[in-house]
Amino acid sequence: MIFSARRRNTWIMLVVGGLACALAPLSPTWLDTVIHTGIFSLIALSAGLSFGQAGILSMAQGAFAAIGAYATAVCATRLGLPAWIGLALAMTLPAALAWGLARTVTRMPELATALATLALATLLEIVARNWDSVTGGYVGIAGIPPIAGFESGWRFNILVWVFVLLAVLLYENLMNSAHGRALNIVRHDRTRAMADGIAVAPLLSAMLATSGAMAGAGGWLYAHYITYMSPQSLDTHVSISALLMAVVGGAGYILGPVLGTFLLNLLAKLLPAQEAQGLFYGTALVAILVIAPEGLMGWLHRLARRIAARRARKRPATHQQAVEAAQ
Repeated sequence: MIFSARRRNTWIMLVVGGLACALAPLSPTWLDTVIHTGIFSLIALSAGLSFGQAGILSMAQGAFAAIGAYATAVCATRLGLPAWIGLALAMTLPAALAWGLARTVTRMPELATALATLALATLLEIVARNWDSVTGGYVGIAGIPPIAGFESGWRFNILVWVFVLLAVLLYENLMNSAHGRALNIVRHDRTRAMADGIAVAPLLSAMLATSGAMAGAGGWLYAHYITYMSPQSLDTHVSISALLMAVVGGAGYILGPVLGTFLLNLLAKLLPAQEAQGLFYGTALVAILVIAPEGLMGWLHRLARRIAARRARKRPATHQQAVEAAQ
């Protein structure tokens, strides 16, 4: 059933997205913040899928988003193609690269995987800086046209949160499927997964490809919102931030990356002057990770279980339970 508990994350996201779309237009500043939050939620969800579910510590999510942004920027400014064709390329190219990358790095230990993906992201940044004829080099690509029909901020905000909602729906359906259950086994014990007949390498490759396509969609939205793309727009810092957002919110939970993005973006906005932001931001981040090692969603989950257990202990015993206790 569409209203089943298996899709509760999607319904929560629908409520959150609805509130974001309804309240953000009241202030231009908050509208811009909410749009950026939605775009980076999409990239953080891709990091949550690759790391939290597949166990692939990817430091290339920002690079996948940059490929998507450059793909649509070139299509729109150089070829004059509609933005929706750019979306197809923005999702296909990162997915193809992520698939090929996963066939190599998923056999490595976690730290080696992180270093390999970081090296790929750095290599792509170098290519973006030096391939002047395509990427514009250090100058970048300016004048990227907005998406037809979504030129106004409030309309674009709705589009962004529709993408986030679709990503959460895909994520939730995937994790409730046979592939999601197989992925859970792979994440905890690859040897057992192979003994059970699970094709580990193709499964992990498919997960990283899906993650790459999700990040590419985030890059597509970013390029058409900012209308400018350069090597500094979606760099390695974005990959690190996306991973932090996923970890802080709870990488093992579907809505964890979205919660982490909300919190870290809010902290960045409310913290004092630029010079002190790094200190306060780092302190807040360390405090969150100490209090909630599994992320905020994990902390909320444990809190809910404790409350349920206390209520169960306080609930009066039934007659049958009283008889059993007396015996």
